[in-house]
Amino acid sequence: MNSAAIAIECEDVQGDGRWLSMHNRFIADAKEKEPEVLFIGDSIIANLGQTDMWTKHFAPMHALNFGIGGDTTGNLLWRLQNGELEFIEPKVVVVHVGTNNVKNTAEEVAEGIQTIADLVSEKLPNSYIVVLMLLPRGQNPNPLRDKNKATNEILAKSLALVPKTQLVNIDPGFVLPDGTISHHDLYDYLHLTRNAYQRAFEPVCDLLQQLLSE
Repeated sequence: MNSAAIAIECEDVQGDGRWLSMHNRFIADAKEKEPEVLFIGDSIIANLGQTDMWTKHFAPMHALNFGIGGDTTGNLLWRLQNGELEFIEPKVVVVHVGTNNVKNTAEEVAEGIQTIADLVSEKLPNSYIVVLMLLPRGQNPNPLRDKNKATNEILAKSLALVPKTQLVNIDPGFVLPDGTISHHDLYDYLHLTRNAYQRAFEPVCDLLQQLLSE
């Protein structure tokens, strides 16, 4: 059985209940607001909410950010199955998740992301779904970077079968010719710097403006 395609509540390892508190806050936001765009996923999504890119471009689109750092596909599935897609009808749902599934294969991660897209499509049949390709990771070439690339290649084929769904590449070329990644782009070789967010999410901004105008 593929653990990446099964909903699983995040274990409260540190004992402060933050993950569940954030989940409950997201449900409260969904009840109170009427977003045109919903961002869901892991830290790449969560940290986007703290950038100038979010303030200047995405917030004016009436966007909500339901990102939680460290989330796997299974964690996101659990959140979506337990209230975060209720009470709202966004025109577009943007998804980035999968790089934290370090113990799963590329095929398993792709299936997990596919399951998320199918769930969103089922619960929000009128919404467009924008799935963001997984970013490269690690200063030097490594198996996790290779796995993210393989996951993207699988998704390019499988997501073509999901109605109203697009796969978007948010890597403008973070891997340099020598195979390394600069800390000026991914400060810890996983998470984007503020300047890198601008480069990575420009195509997302352009696509959202197009979809919202339809």
